[in-house]
Amino acid sequence: MKNFKRVPVPPLNHINDYPMGSSCESFHITDQNSGWRVFMPVINLDKCVSCYRCYLVCPDGAIHQNEDQKFEIDYDYCKGCGICANECKINAINMVKEDK
Repeated sequence: MKNFKRVPVPPLNHINDYPMGSSCESFHITDQNSGWRVFMPVINLDKCVSCYRCYLVCPDGAIHQNEDQKFEIDYDYCKGCGICANECKINAINMVKEDK
């Protein structure tokens, strides 16, 4: 087994210190939602301050900015995991029961 050398990581204090989210559209990261989502995240754009936190933590890369620099969720690829809502510090994302 190869021994890997640890590289120290400096403290991340500002949004510019974090790596940006995915570098491609969501469909390049994951398959389309297969229909098992029960709750879906809904962004309240009046409360959103564009901190990029939801964009950075979305495991499916389903959150992106539109032409107006507002965040939106691609529900075709969102799995409804709720990580974005949990990480939103100003509670601008609510998990809403999805109608089927």
